[in-house]
Amino acid sequence: MKNMHGILFAYSSNVRLKELTEHRTASSIPYGGRYRAIDFMLSNMVNAGITDIGVIMRENYQSLLDHLGSGKDWDLARKRGGLRLLPPFAYAGVRRDAGTYRGKLEALYAITSYIENIRQEYIVLADGDLIVNLPLEEIFQKHLEQRADITCVCLNREPGYESDAYLRADAKGRVSEVLLSGLDENTCPCVGVYILSKALLENILADCAAHNYVNFTRDVLQRMQSRLNITAYIHQGFSARPQSVADYFMQSMNLLKPEVFRDIFSRERPIRTKVRDEASAYYGSDILVRRSIVADGAVIKGEIENCVVFRGVKIEEGARLKNCILMQDTRIEKGVDLSFAITDKKVVVTQGRALKGHESYPIAISKGSMV
Repeated sequence: MKNMHGILFAYSSNVRLKELTEHRTASSIPYGGRYRAIDFMLSNMVNAGITDIGVIMRENYQSLLDHLGSGKDWDLARKRGGLRLLPPFAYAGVRRDAGTYRGKLEALYAITSYIENIRQEYIVLADGDLIVNLPLEEIFQKHLEQRADITCVCLNREPGYESDAYLRADAKGRVSEVLLSGLDENTCPCVGVYILSKALLENILADCAAHNYVNFTRDVLQRMQSRLNITAYIHQGFSARPQSVADYFMQSMNLLKPEVFRDIFSRERPIRTKVRDEASAYYGSDILVRRSIVADGAVIKGEIENCVVFRGVKIEEGARLKNCILMQDTRIEKGVDLSFAITDKKVVVTQGRALKGHESYPIAISKGSMV
């Protein structure tokens, strides 16, 4: 889609994610065995034919830089356009005190010069930690057909996370009211994906900068609803944005449901990620694997049930794991008994250890720890 440009917000760090965001931003949280959260919206844009994408960062983004690289794995390593990583150096000119962006508008205002040089007529704005598989090309066509100023992507049900906005729309999708809370049968929660023209965005940024407005939901959707044609596109599929360690655990376990897995990893719209060339997963002769996702490069010699196993994980003989998420290069030694646990990258659980959490309070072990 040569007439649309993508901008991803990858600067948020949710404090309730605790150990999971000690060394990374929320957008680079591992998910689904071999992916990062940002892979989903990045792939949505690439699948829609978008070839120019900017990623706005603010803090704790080294992990994100390592993952995205030049954008080669998403076919975004190009001489002109492609993937542009936008670190916060311009931010000092906006507000000199420490801290993160106060809202999307301030983040966009910090990259004004980047926006001015965008070649495309339309822009899609999206959060980098949103896990969803969207038909963006179809949404863009709806935007054009309805002659909308802003199209908001919404769900027809409770999204399972705190939404920034709840929209009340008529049968044709025209939004009549924007609420900051208050989900009921007449409202739909917004997932944080918006399509609008470059010209409109530039006008909005100029107006909001003059009035010190920083919040896109309150200061654009809500304040300008009466004078803009804002429409809602209702997405029927799965959507997740982990809000806490327990929520991340639950949303990861949802992938073990076949209908959710097929929806998020659609054959028509594949999810791309950084390639790590490894051999297929190895399974020992005396093992038990039930209802689990196992990525390439894993070595399974113990018993696992209801687990998500990432690339390079090694589980030794006699280990028993149930309802666990094991991130990249975790090593589980002999005789370990683990349940309702999340191990970050390069964690080692030593021989004979027994750790048991609960579905509502899973144990989270920080990156590189030895237990």
